[in-house]
Amino acid sequence: MRYTVKRILQFIVFMAVLSVIVFVLARLSPGDPLTAYYGDSVEHMSTVQKEAAIERLALDRPIVTQYFSWLSGAFHGDFGISYIYKQPVASVISKLWFNTLLLGGISYVLTFLGATLLGVYCAGKEGSRIDSVIVRTGTVTSLVPTFFVALICILIFAVNLRLLPSSGAYTIGMRDNALDRAWHLILPVFVMTLSHLWYYAYMVRNKVVDELHKDYVTLLCVKKLSRRKILYAHCLKNILPSLITIMAISVPHIITGTYIIELVFGYPGLGTLAFESARYKDYNMLSVITLLTGFVIIASGIIGQEISAAVDPAMRHEETVYEK
Repeated sequence: MRYTVKRILQFIVFMAVLSVIVFVLARLSPGDPLTAYYGDSVEHMSTVQKEAAIERLALDRPIVTQYFSWLSGAFHGDFGISYIYKQPVASVISKLWFNTLLLGGISYVLTFLGATLLGVYCAGKEGSRIDSVIVRTGTVTSLVPTFFVALICILIFAVNLRLLPSSGAYTIGMRDNALDRAWHLILPVFVMTLSHLWYYAYMVRNKVVDELHKDYVTLLCVKKLSRRKILYAHCLKNILPSLITIMAISVPHIITGTYIIELVFGYPGLGTLAFESARYKDYNMLSVITLLTGFVIIASGIIGQEISAAVDPAMRHEETVYEK
């Protein structure tokens, strides 16, 4: 119970600090929020009208007062008004978060499923020609920027071959059509998986190779267990805590990749929304998206540690001893 309470308190402190940093930096960044809200009509406003507009948006108050006012509203589900969309921030995000979850979630699952299988396979073929080819090919593909891979795939599959759509999350008027959504997800998910696959497959490969060099594997070979059974039933099981940790710390990497992919493919999601918010100084929207992203990243790290500790209780015991 003490361990769990400590984790919860850590999470609350992290989120509180993050909210302060995000809020202050957003307010101090260059740009004019009035332009974001009123557009070009700001240029035709008189001094009195501008002062009234600033007061209406509560921009004339000190930053500390603005923060606590925003925080009070946030606890009641009111995150302010989006300067761009003229709607509540929560309302705008509620229409787009599912798109990001769908793209990022599918890419995440496929990346780690493929990375685990590929990493174990290469470890089983350690030193062979096929292992060498996969390692070198994977290293090259992992070094190519995600946006460049996306542009190449769009050029080949959408422009030249015209096999797949180049943008959007669904065809206009077909938002609830699952097949149409899947059709639009093929190319973004492929690029995401290809860009991140080998980076994590290489980690899995190295972990399994380390296991294969341990004494218990020699004993299992003496007992004439098959290579496949040793790899999947023993080595993979023993690296499970490390694999869970890798999956947890990869969340920021996957989220960043998802946001980039959304921009390149014109995919309506939180990444595209964050870019527009930063571009047009939509402080309320940008703050909430950043906090939401931070929430997922911090929570995934803590959950990953908890799962690893549940799989291997020695990890929690070692951490407790270290803290004492």
